[in-house]
Amino acid sequence: MKKILVVGSLNMDCVVETPHIPQAGETVSGRTVSFIPGGKGANQAYTAGRLGGRVKMLGAVGRDDFGQALRDNLREAGVDMSEIYVLEKESTGQAFITIDDTGENSIIVIPGANGALTPELIRQNEEDLIQMIEKSDIVVMQLEIPLETVLYVKELAASLHKFIIIDPAPALSNIPDDFWKGIDYIKPNETELSILTGKHMKTHEEIIDGARIMLEKGVKNVIVTLGGKGCMLVNHDLEQLFEAPRVKAVDTTAAGDCFTAAFALALAEGNSCFEAIVFGQAASSIAVTRKGAQTSIPTREEVMSAIK
Repeated sequence: MKKILVVGSLNMDCVVETPHIPQAGETVSGRTVSFIPGGKGANQAYTAGRLGGRVKMLGAVGRDDFGQALRDNLREAGVDMSEIYVLEKESTGQAFITIDDTGENSIIVIPGANGALTPELIRQNEEDLIQMIEKSDIVVMQLEIPLETVLYVKELAASLHKFIIIDPAPALSNIPDDFWKGIDYIKPNETELSILTGKHMKTHEEIIDGARIMLEKGVKNVIVTLGGKGCMLVNHDLEQLFEAPRVKAVDTTAAGDCFTAAFALALAEGNSCFEAIVFGQAASSIAVTRKGAQTSIPTREEVMSAIK
């Protein structure tokens, strides 16, 4: 099996359940509050590890209880954490998540140590970083760490001819076009694709047009996740809709991370892109039926059962 390197964020999620997400100026009564391991990078590393992958994570936490809890959770999933920095002067990242009765969420992220994962920090051990990438086959990243760090690692990975997957979330509107060159797959949702392209995204035709804009910037493949409607794969040869399994969503937190990691794992196991998408959809369709980020991630047996 090929090795996966996840470079990204680790957050402790503070999750509040409420009947509906408040509008500006509105006060609502919530039901429960809980602390759950999260962060897009950690979610993806945890998912790939829990599903049986060979995974290493590069990230940063503070020397505090949240940081220790996040590392403990990744360890239980079999993730190699030898490249997670424990920083003395930074607190562990946090995300404040509000979830309503339909399973939809709104999220505010406080970067903390994630914001300190700069190129300057990882350049201190550049030879180790290069060796780490050389020993990996697939590099997975997101945008909850500094963009310049993602670009730096992407350039290194591309120069070493590694397979690169980027989940462009949280999406930014001002990313230079050169950033996208050399990336094998990006996985935005409809909203993120709209932000990346500056275009309105509602119909399938508009989504395909938006994906083709990203192809023109240098991305080789675009997978746009569409929630309960499935996902759209677009590259220079085809555009194909994959319908999602029908489930009742309880909490969509980490569903995209679960899909990305399960997709990467399936590719690492030698599956085709189509097979990897089906595997990713099966995993994420289970995750949305459970509460929390890493607490919602299914086992390998559950995913295989869902596919059958």
